[in-house]
Formats: sequence, C-alpha cells, structure tokens
Amino acid sequence: MTTETAIDVFEENRPLLTGVAYRMLGRVADAEDVVQDAWLRWSRADRAEVREPRAYLVRVTTRLALDRLRQVKSRGEAYVGPWLPEPYTTDFGDTVPDTADRALLADSVSVAVLVVLESLSPLERAVFVLREAFGYPYAEIAELLDRGEPAVRQLAARARRHVEERRPRYDVDPAQRRKLTERFLAAATEGDLDGLMSLLAPDARLVGDSGGKAKAPVRVLFSADKVGRFLAGVASKNLLPGMTHRFIEVNGGVAVLVLSEGRPDTLFQLGITDGAISAVYIIRNPDKLRVLTNSM
Repeated sequence: MTTETAIDVFEENRPLLTGVAYRMLGRVADAEDVVQDAWLRWSRADRAEVREPRAYLVRVTTRLALDRLRQVKSRGEAYVGPWLPEPYTTDFGDTVPDTADRALLADSVSVAVLVVLESLSPLERAVFVLREAFGYPYAEIAELLDRGEPAVRQLAARARRHVEERRPRYDVDPAQRRKLTERFLAAATEGDLDGLMSLLAPDARLVGDSGGKAKAPVRVLFSADKVGRFLAGVASKNLLPGMTHRFIEVNGGVAVLVLSEGRPDTLFQLGITDGAISAVYIIRNPDKLRVLTNSM
C-alpha cells in the first residue's frame, strides 16, 4: 500500500472514526485528538500486515478513546453545574440515505443518549457504541477489545438496560421539531410567558450547561412554570448586544445558535414528547461553543 493510498483509506474512514470517538467521549476536541493519534498509528504501521484496514482503524480508535475516557474518569474532574455533551454538527447528507439508518445514527448521537452514556463504565460505553450505533457483531467487538464474546454480550446487555431505563423518550419527526423550535424561539425572544406555557409539557425541564463560565442555572429546572418564567425573565433583561440567531443541525436534530455581535453565545435544543416541549437543553460554556465557530 503506497503512502497516497494509505491517506485515501484513512480519509475514507475518518467520518466513522470520528463518530466512534465522539460517541465514546462526548467531546469534539477530544474525538479529533483521538482520530489524529489514530492517523499517527496508521502512518507508522506495517500496512502490509493489515488485512482489513477499516477494522484496524476502528480498533485503534476505540482503544485510544477508551484510554482517554479512563483518564477522564480517574481524574474525577468536578464540573460546575449540569453537564451536556459538546455540540456535534451532524449533516448526514447523502451518506446515509436509508431513513431507518439515519434515525438510528441520529438517536445514537442525541444529547439525551450521550448524557446517559456518561454514567456507563468506559468498557460498557465502548461496547454500546460499537453495537448499538454501528451494528458491529459481538464477535467482532470482542476481537476489537480483546475480550471474550460472552463477556462482551454481558457488557452490551447491561449497558443497553441502563440506557433504556434512563433515557428520555422524544419524538423525532424533523418537521415537528423545526416547527416547535421556531414557535419556542419566537415566544422566548419576546418574553411571552403565555406562549411558552402553551408549548411546554407540565413536567418540562431545563438543563443549562455553562461550566461556571457564563450565566446559566446551576441546577436543572423542573416544571413548565419554572422553565417558562426563567426564559421569560431572561428575555426581559435583553442581555445580549447585537443578538442574532441561526438554525443548525447538531446531535441529530435542529438547534438554534444564538450569536452576540457575530460570536456564538448560546445554543439551545429541544426535546419533544407527544407534541409538547419536555426538555430544553442550553449550552453557554464558551469552550463547548467554540467548535461551532468553524461551521459558521
């Protein structure tokens, strides 16, 4: 395999490798670092001995992501306030034409699922991502992770049960999400409490992620009344100079990026259940919004 061919093979698999790393880590920058490290391993490998480049690259990427995830867990870093995954731009375009496959990939990278995955052990998370998001057979996962197949099946069952028990159930119809997001944006911008209350489910919650680096609730807000009053109160203060917004797709669904004088300030995305807004996810941590600057 020539160097040029090796580069082509890696670039062909880069979206897959980035997808695996991001779902395991929930951080775009970390995922990109892992993929770069995988490239270094690939560039130095004796490629004549590699029978299946794709499997080799996924194995290297998965193990590198596992190492990084274990380091994060072992450091036990305290995060200020609620945590949400770093936004991940998802525009599958024509690469995933099948509607069922597209829905599966979008769900596997959704905010709700990634929040639950944070509570899994690193190995459980790796098995869940490879099995549920990318459909790898148990035998292949076992080989990738140097584990026996029965152990992998047990890890997969435990992880799946944990995720199913804790993940919220949201409607995924793109047109419905877009329509409700537009109505929510109009009501929130105008500070229209009645309008917000008409859109919010009674048990709606608001999760604000600022990492202690911007203003946001330090605890999750529960109930439509608390969520609606908070949002209406923010609008009444008119805190952002030169505020504009744009719709983007992140983590498998429509979101709104709010800009202040052209710079990303806030990202919000909604969870929809039975036609009502059941969750409002807000990211204001500037470190997490920085990744969106390149996509503007």
